[in-house]
Amino acid sequence: MFWTRATASDPASPTARRQARLAALAASALALMLVGVATFSPTWHALEFKTFDVLTGLTAPRRTDLPVVVLAIDEPTFQELQQAWPFPRSLHAALLRRLHDEGAAAVGMDIVFADPSTEAEDAALAQAIAQAAPVVLAATREKIDSGNAAMWMNITPLQRFLDAGADAGDAGVEPDDDFVVRRAPLARDGFALRLAQRAAESWGVRPVLKHFNWIGYRGPRGTFDTRSYYQALEPGLLPDGFFKNKIVLVGRSARTAAELSRSQADLFNSPFGTVGGERLFPGVELQATLVDNYLRGGGLRSVSEGWTLALTALLLPLLLWSNRRLHPAGAAALAAAVVVAIGAASWLLVAQLRLWWPPLLPAAAAVAIYGAAALVGYATMRQRARQTRAMFAQYVPPAVVSRLIAQPELMRLGGEAREVTVMFTDLANFTTLSEQLTAEQTVEVLTGYFNAMTPIVHATGGTVDKFIGDAVMAFWGAPLSDPQHAAHALEAALAMQQAMQPLVADLRARGLPPIHMRIGLHSGRVVVGNVGSEQRFSYTAIGDAVNLAARLEGANKAFGTGILLSGATAALLPPHQAAGLRALDDVIVKGKTEPVRVFTPCGDAEVREASLAALAAFHARDWDAAAPLLDRVLERLPGDAAAARLRERLLAARALPADAPWTPAVALDKL
Repeated sequence: MFWTRATASDPASPTARRQARLAALAASALALMLVGVATFSPTWHALEFKTFDVLTGLTAPRRTDLPVVVLAIDEPTFQELQQAWPFPRSLHAALLRRLHDEGAAAVGMDIVFADPSTEAEDAALAQAIAQAAPVVLAATREKIDSGNAAMWMNITPLQRFLDAGADAGDAGVEPDDDFVVRRAPLARDGFALRLAQRAAESWGVRPVLKHFNWIGYRGPRGTFDTRSYYQALEPGLLPDGFFKNKIVLVGRSARTAAELSRSQADLFNSPFGTVGGERLFPGVELQATLVDNYLRGGGLRSVSEGWTLALTALLLPLLLWSNRRLHPAGAAALAAAVVVAIGAASWLLVAQLRLWWPPLLPAAAAVAIYGAAALVGYATMRQRARQTRAMFAQYVPPAVVSRLIAQPELMRLGGEAREVTVMFTDLANFTTLSEQLTAEQTVEVLTGYFNAMTPIVHATGGTVDKFIGDAVMAFWGAPLSDPQHAAHALEAALAMQQAMQPLVADLRARGLPPIHMRIGLHSGRVVVGNVGSEQRFSYTAIGDAVNLAARLEGANKAFGTGILLSGATAALLPPHQAAGLRALDDVIVKGKTEPVRVFTPCGDAEVREASLAALAAFHARDWDAAAPLLDRVLERLPGDAAAARLRERLLAARALPADAPWTPAVALDKL
């Protein structure tokens, strides 16, 4: 009998379920705290930046409608001009005159003219600035370390150039640790911002500039219309009017020129390198990107962190519920779907609304919640498996225990209707034996008996329900279905009778009275499961079939048999087992009206045939035919109690008047 207490250690109890839910909640909260701590690490920032790069690569339009031209100081320029860097300022002056003549809207020189050159060169550039369209010159900041302090120095263009009409703007940017520039400049006097303002004024529109937190890259290197610097100097290389109403940015864009390498070329890493694009990105094109963001609104604004916290708060109960209610595969699929949905939402926000919502934190939170809850669920399942194994291993075969562990749904708690074969055993003369033994010796004999019988039940796929004194109750067909439960039960009964022989021989050798075992078998529908209260329950079988099996065990005494089984069990046996059964009689169970035929195993074919024929004649009231058949059985089995009892009933029935009431079945409680 599976006596168990439904305590906190029992996974099926309400207390255990509450504790499991609290454990899952606590583990998920701890996992979220660890994720929160991880957000402060450099590794986390690197992963988040790479996520930005991937989404940038996926959403970049790779084009712009802003009328902007980049004049790149590149390798072809050095080859054509045969000039060393820095170029003579008169060369820049000639460029500005060309741009002014063609009607450029604004010019941005991403070059810092901080130190004076020769008077003639500086004068030429100042004069060109005074005559040209709006010109914005680059300024920058340099960090100077002195002792224990660090100072920042503003490096601005020569005052004479500013006096000539040029604006100055800080062209500095803030690259991340991987030297990719992702965040918008914080300076209010930024180079790109000033250039965007001057261009808007030149076009005669009110400069309504878009503010943003993150740079919205339009595409990889070369997305903006890029021409070599020298092409704007030499006539005929660019069409007339090419620069009309356009924003022109001039800056370094060389990859390998020795002059630029020695002067720290203005190059950064590109976010497109993460998705297989070109790794380098010129600073002048970065400034063009910023101008585009200001004028066209392509920059990204950050989504409030409150939305991430709110989403995490919603994910917590959802994923905890899925781990508690869904199959592990379903819970994993839901968690994966949540992560995919977060990534898709981040992509849509970038692509459609130009909002940057880092998906890494909510995705990591979803994985952490699922992982923590899954670990708690796994631990709970392992605990349930250990308890189930410990509980069932005493009553069912190891193979059945393993299958129940793998498929716990096969063991439905609370009881279910099953067709099973029930066995009851009892030891005849055990009371007489126990009177001659001490309590310890009695327990020793019973232990040996149970140790011999239990493995036989298990070996045939049976379940030991309970031990009642010297009796054993077992059944076949639960907790796992067994289509051959009747055959296996009879097989066990025969093996158990064989196993009694060495036990009896041992008692005889000790000078003790012999005992023998009686077994009753019956098949029928019962309710099997954990039956009882929440405080105490047992795994057992309940129903009329159980009562009849118990009665058949006791009826062995009247029939003089060791194994008695019902017609319901006999009908379920395979032919080779059914052929070895002897029909004994028909009995009526108390409270029932339909008789039950009872059988016992018999190895004598002549006895089986004569017994069956005698029963048929008895039912037909053919006394003359039945009597010699019973005599033949008694000749083969002298003293057979079943044949003798039926012969006595035959004589009594023959003496009845012809019209007297009579039934061929006998009440089981009168045997």
